[in-house]
Amino acid sequence: MKVFRLDELDAERAAHQGSYLQFLKERNMSAGLYALAPGETDTQAPHAQDEIYQVISGRAEITVGRETATVGRGSVVYVPAGVPHRFHHITEELRVLVIFSPPED
Repeated sequence: MKVFRLDELDAERAAHQGSYLQFLKERNMSAGLYALAPGETDTQAPHAQDEIYQVISGRAEITVGRETATVGRGSVVYVPAGVPHRFHHITEELRVLVIFSPPED
């Protein structure tokens, strides 16, 4: 069993001065913590893996393909592999749990 604390993961991510911290990589999946500040640009490119985003805190819009939705704490978004997507109009500090399957390289 592996147990993680979001506050510790966020501190580790911030200490490395990055917006993304991968904290788990297993044979069939990987997981990370993604953070964006209000007004910050999400520079993601489509991934080769399916993704699930769970918004832990914050508020933003996300566009996946041609669809856009407002997301906030508790929102869960599925993004199929290869589909362009990005967070935008971030109005509150955004923290997102990201799960990739298969694992991200």
